[in-house]
Amino acid sequence: MTEPIGQYLLVKMTASDGTTGWGEAPALKDWGGEFGRYFGESTAIVDTVIRRYLAPAVTGLPTGNPALLHQRMDAAIKGYPYAKAAMDFAYYDITGKILGVPVHVLLGGCLREVVPVTHSIGLIDVAEAVQEVKRVVADGIRTIKIKIGVDPDRDVEIVAAIRQAVGDAIQLCVDANEGYRTPGEAIQTIRRMEGCRLAYVEQPVMGIERIARVAEAIDAPVMADESAWNAHDVIQIIAQKAAQIVSIYTTKPGGLYRAMQVSAVCEAAGIVCNVNGSVETGVGNLANVHLAAAAPAARLSNVIPVSMPAERQNGRIGGIYYTDDLLAEPMVFEDGGIRVPTAPGMGIEIDERKLDKYSIQA
Repeated sequence: MTEPIGQYLLVKMTASDGTTGWGEAPALKDWGGEFGRYFGESTAIVDTVIRRYLAPAVTGLPTGNPALLHQRMDAAIKGYPYAKAAMDFAYYDITGKILGVPVHVLLGGCLREVVPVTHSIGLIDVAEAVQEVKRVVADGIRTIKIKIGVDPDRDVEIVAAIRQAVGDAIQLCVDANEGYRTPGEAIQTIRRMEGCRLAYVEQPVMGIERIARVAEAIDAPVMADESAWNAHDVIQIIAQKAAQIVSIYTTKPGGLYRAMQVSAVCEAAGIVCNVNGSVETGVGNLANVHLAAAAPAARLSNVIPVSMPAERQNGRIGGIYYTDDLLAEPMVFEDGGIRVPTAPGMGIEIDERKLDKYSIQA
């Protein structure tokens, strides 16, 4: 049922007619909600949860009923959204293949034929970052996210240097990953960089009520990420007036079905969104792309990989996070984004030779 690949665990689900679907859990043991609200999931944990609880619970389930899939999974065990997301992806893949439609149709339809992609710049040296963004822009990326939150002076310097390097036509946003110690430190630092025309400031501090203090004090919109795992979290964000933007994941709420619920709550509240990933391989990233195509609230550029096998990358780095991928064909990158696959299911087959090559035997 499952196959661990480094820090990733793949699920292969098989229907009674032999149709197969694939899902992925990018298992992250150190990734959880604020103040211990949610918990990390390692490959060992995900494997145990799926084998012992989820797989038995959904065996015999008919296709085309994701509501029942989640009802059964939630009845079998509470929590573990990454394990449930992997099952959800595989189920949607099978359902789409059997019905002869792409997954985005099952989610409500394709609102965007090309989903824009953001390239993320990590906590690297300023000079190195400047060289990277120049290559990224040459590759066609139009939005760049800069990781900050470690040293305020460095943060201000790197944002200014990147803005100077890429000019005014490129959108810049910053992500502190809860890094600032206090709302005051976040506010002071962000005010120093707002002249660089930030599209948004992502998760400056930990805590919904603390993000709200930052959002009230700065001009740039604030995005909630670590604070926003599921639809209930978004309700709390709305109540606290903590953010104008929410980052939707396919994994954090427990799959595509729950992610569309997050989108619906955001849409009702007038909150705009992007789709953010857990740096999935192509297997899980296909789910990200279909969500970004179908979720009404997902109007912004998305922080997801441009999944390409090594032999098709041809030296490009914009949106590339791996030196290889598990997809048989590359995602199509055009106009600063990924063209949404239209074949049934997730739309691109898995290269099982690559799966064998990168598998780690437990």
